[in-house]
Amino acid sequence: VSRQLKEEIRRGFARLEDPLAGLLAMLESSSDWKGKGHSLGYCITTELQLWIKEHPAVPQSGTKLKKLQARVLGMLSQCPANLLDPLISIYQLHTVDRNYLLEHVSHLYLQGDYKEAAILSIKLKLQPDQDVEKMCTPLLLQDKAHLVEDYVGEYPELQRKLLQTLDTWCDPSFNIRDITRPYQGLSRYKPEKFNRRVLSKLVFRLLERFNVDPALCPNVINQRHLRTLNYLFYKRFVEKTMTEENWADHIQSTAGENRWLQGHLVQLLLRHCGARGAARWVRHCRLPPEVLPPAVAEELQKLHVQDRVEEVTKADNYEDSKDYYQLPIPRENIHFLQTWEEMLQCWEKVLQPGQVVGVDMEWKPSFGMVGKPRVALLQLALKDEVFLLDLPRLLQQAEAEGEKEKLPRFIQMLYSDAAITKLGYGMSGDLSSLAATCSALKDTEKQMQGVVDLLAVDKQVDGLSPEHSHGERGVRQPEKGLSLLVQHVLGKPLDKTEQLSNWEKRPLREEQILYAASDAYCLLEIYERLCKDPESFGLGSDLTESLVGKQSKKPRAKKQLNKQEAPSPSGQECQGPRTEPSRPPAPISPREFSVVCDNMLQGLGRYLRCLGVDVRLLDNEDDHRKAAEIARQEGRVILTSGLPYQTLRSQVGEGRCFSVNCSEKAKEQALQVLKHFNVQVSPSDIFSRCQ
Repeated sequence: VSRQLKEEIRRGFARLEDPLAGLLAMLESSSDWKGKGHSLGYCITTELQLWIKEHPAVPQSGTKLKKLQARVLGMLSQCPANLLDPLISIYQLHTVDRNYLLEHVSHLYLQGDYKEAAILSIKLKLQPDQDVEKMCTPLLLQDKAHLVEDYVGEYPELQRKLLQTLDTWCDPSFNIRDITRPYQGLSRYKPEKFNRRVLSKLVFRLLERFNVDPALCPNVINQRHLRTLNYLFYKRFVEKTMTEENWADHIQSTAGENRWLQGHLVQLLLRHCGARGAARWVRHCRLPPEVLPPAVAEELQKLHVQDRVEEVTKADNYEDSKDYYQLPIPRENIHFLQTWEEMLQCWEKVLQPGQVVGVDMEWKPSFGMVGKPRVALLQLALKDEVFLLDLPRLLQQAEAEGEKEKLPRFIQMLYSDAAITKLGYGMSGDLSSLAATCSALKDTEKQMQGVVDLLAVDKQVDGLSPEHSHGERGVRQPEKGLSLLVQHVLGKPLDKTEQLSNWEKRPLREEQILYAASDAYCLLEIYERLCKDPESFGLGSDLTESLVGKQSKKPRAKKQLNKQEAPSPSGQECQGPRTEPSRPPAPISPREFSVVCDNMLQGLGRYLRCLGVDVRLLDNEDDHRKAAEIARQEGRVILTSGLPYQTLRSQVGEGRCFSVNCSEKAKEQALQVLKHFNVQVSPSDIFSRCQ
């Protein structure tokens, strides 16, 4: 607002006998103030608010003020949000009789102005005298959950009442239509936003925001646990990516002593394992007889007493022949540390200038429950050994000895030392869990130096996306995340069957120890390989320079162009040292050009076929090496990308294997191939082959 306008407004107030009545008369007769943003009415109102502070004699009292307050209240429901606070302050609405205010808000509510009634209640702090369910229900039906959060924001008792109400609505036996029926004619009614799933998410958000005990919402918690049980059965019996011991651990802790969940667990066991198998697990989990269906109870009677549960699912659940990444150091070089004395040897070796350390963390899966996970294991991998730090035990011991800052100090020294290279994968998530575990580490991310987040490399590596993994194994998902990066750079994926383990349970199983050590150690091997030969993976040659020291909140690294490369978009930097430029090949027609496309280049293959090229495509499940067999048998050129190029080019003649830039679209890739092999396309070639 210009200074001149402000001065004019203030002169106007000074000339008025009653500025408060004057402002009100102006607002009532003007339509301008109802607009959004900083209207003239808004400027005049806020200037009066400031002017009153400088002229304390202005505020009125008694009957005259009460009449003005009644008029202001009538305007507030149509008032822009930015005018509410100034008007409430100028006309001292907090001093109005509380019953009168409640009556006014109730009138707004009965007119169907639910949002306006709630906002005014929040501004005038009327919530303790209102029915929280009545006020919030229409707001939820209009998808105004944020306003509901604000409504209960400062009142713990109302937060609990609201959560209990929402939890009642989430009971499977509750008919949600009983709630929605009175509001059928509601304007902006969004019934699709009012269902158990949406309400359940809201409950979890409120529990976390207001730090309320989840036990207050048994229905929502039970439904979430039931979804967890279904997920665990899917992982074990459909995907087959979870060990039996790991799975058994989780189903027991998820069902706990809850009879309702135990009943559902028995039904799931019956469906997936049959009556006899279900009976064995019932005995193993010590489930009470009252939750058992007759068929399972009968099988339980037949079972002889055994020391342990026989394996219900056969060994062929797993592809044991699958070749996973193997830890290249002996088992005795993996150290599980639980005492400060053991920690000292780790400290001395890790905190060495020039050291490269692979860092990873594990925690118990929360399966969507409230709160941030607490780190149960911190892994530090060096070239010849791996240290697994039992974080809960070490923190507990340090606190008992009155030296609870010892471990956080070691971790901070590690992360803030620029002379030590720390390797991680998605470090930001790890560090936020570390901060939740130990409050002294909450600023670690701000202070860290000398870190390489391989998630940033993941964004840059050529051809790296889940559909390029080595074929989907039955219903299993393709490799993704770190496992995909390991497969792409080192040739074999990580075995993730222990990923969802209970990492808080002690002692850790041998499989957990090997998994945890591998997760950290593979970072060292990936980094070493990428540093030695970054160009093979479509990375800039200054990999170390570009990544060390950069933080990883949201990696948005751009792929660097190889400076030796000609302006053409060719990905041929993967072919190793460039030879002297030779004469381009003689021009050929698409009909004379025959290729085999690797399975990550199916789009390119289809595009080339449209142009008349003789194309064979590998299927998703085919091994990359099949391309070399076809190329040799049928005299075709191999088109591939990334790591498979390194393997395939040695299996065919010179110039018979071409690496395509996977980040380009099919059209650009096709132009790159045609240019390299000097294929001349004429109009008669287009669609000359059967598609």
